[in-house]
Amino acid sequence: MTDEIAQSAIAALDDLKGQNIVTLDVTSLSDVMDILIIATGTSNRHVKSLANYVVEELKKQGHQPIGIEGMNYADWALLDYGTSVVHIMLSQTRQFYDLEKLWAPIDPVVGSEEE
Repeated sequence: MTDEIAQSAIAALDDLKGQNIVTLDVTSLSDVMDILIIATGTSNRHVKSLANYVVEELKKQGHQPIGIEGMNYADWALLDYGTSVVHIMLSQTRQFYDLEKLWAPIDPVVGSEEE
């Protein structure tokens, strides 16, 4: 995973103390994106600050988001950069939606129990 956008987004999240930053390679699960980044903010203000900072830092590098969602309430902000999508959530929101489990690769079943 060497996507420049993903690396810059992770660095920006880390700069502003984003918590539990996870990067998932979802190329085998999605035709829409390759990298999913998930981070936790400590408050609505922190979530919004993290999202704004990621956008600012990537803009300096010439990257514009395709879409931004959730900035009004800031319990979950989504930044869509095409190949990379950044989710920044409050802890309780992250636990409820459990995106890591949702986007975990599914191991194919080989054979069956009744052979």
